[in-house]
Amino acid sequence: MRIGYSFWGFLGPGITDTPDGGRSHRRPFLDAIIGAGHEVVLLQPDRDLAEAGDAVASSYRFHAGLPDIEVLFLEWRWPIAGRNTTPCGTPGHTCDLHRQDQLVAHYIDSLGTPTILWDKDRQLPAHAPLRHHRRVIVCEAALTPTAGARSLLLPLDDARLQGAYPVALAARERPHPLCYIGNQYDRDEAFDTYFVPAAARVPHLVAGKWSDVSRWPGVNFIGRVPFDEVEKIYSRSLATVLLLPDRYAVAGQMTQRIFEAVLAGCVPLAPATISQADAFVPPQMVVNDATDVVRALLQLDEITGGTEHAEMINACLDRLEMFRLSRQLQVVQEMLEDLGSIRCRGRSGETRAGR
Repeated sequence: MRIGYSFWGFLGPGITDTPDGGRSHRRPFLDAIIGAGHEVVLLQPDRDLAEAGDAVASSYRFHAGLPDIEVLFLEWRWPIAGRNTTPCGTPGHTCDLHRQDQLVAHYIDSLGTPTILWDKDRQLPAHAPLRHHRRVIVCEAALTPTAGARSLLLPLDDARLQGAYPVALAARERPHPLCYIGNQYDRDEAFDTYFVPAAARVPHLVAGKWSDVSRWPGVNFIGRVPFDEVEKIYSRSLATVLLLPDRYAVAGQMTQRIFEAVLAGCVPLAPATISQADAFVPPQMVVNDATDVVRALLQLDEITGGTEHAEMINACLDRLEMFRLSRQLQVVQEMLEDLGSIRCRGRSGETRAGR
């Protein structure tokens, strides 16, 4: 199929001062779709080249217009005040939402093009008409997505999972008992509950955009770091806490941070408030509060570098199986087949009507 794919982000490392969790998985995901025999045209600008001066996306086809496609695939964008809701040309303006509005109006509203809408941030309102459009499949990166939506988890390249060796990861020197990598967005409550009290007791660091840190004077914030630095930080850290916004936690939606951490041998601790938390981490790594976080850190410190540590990392790697790219590609293939059936039924109806 000819797929028009819309995303606002990067295929390579991109630039430091921007949020884009898709960098960890988007390129292998697109490569897998193309490898499955589909033609893909990218419908947003090449930000890798325009902003980072990186030609990593040069082998992909981009189109600034409205090309002929059979399926539209949207990584859903939403209004962000002061950024994509401002007039074009305004300082700080990004045109991702305007472009998406254009794509929706042309392909969905006018042409009825079959569409996969991947609401990776759970920002599509529950009452949105697109959820009930007969030619739109809404999916979320959650174990228990919104009613009517399908589950499409963030994909982890099979080769990266298969290339992770627990014994070698356990043997690494880890001077930081605790770290967190990620931005502040909607995480203050979880941060206060699970991270801050534990951070008062152990060496730690927090990397990411935290614009208001005055209320946490004892926390070691180091600011945003380049994408390539993420793995290095996890590789030198014993554990991290999987802090999620409530809208993610209630649906069992995990971010890419879990496989970034585990592939580097950093053991993730999951708050018990996350739906199906023990699907993401071993039961002993599910925490109810900061006391549990400290307890888990002490347990890990006792086994660091040994057989038990390697076994713990292996247990964490086992839980990444559900994210395998090959599994998520199969989910996409099934959705494309369903959309193909809808498309064919639509053509048949149009023919009968014409007669």
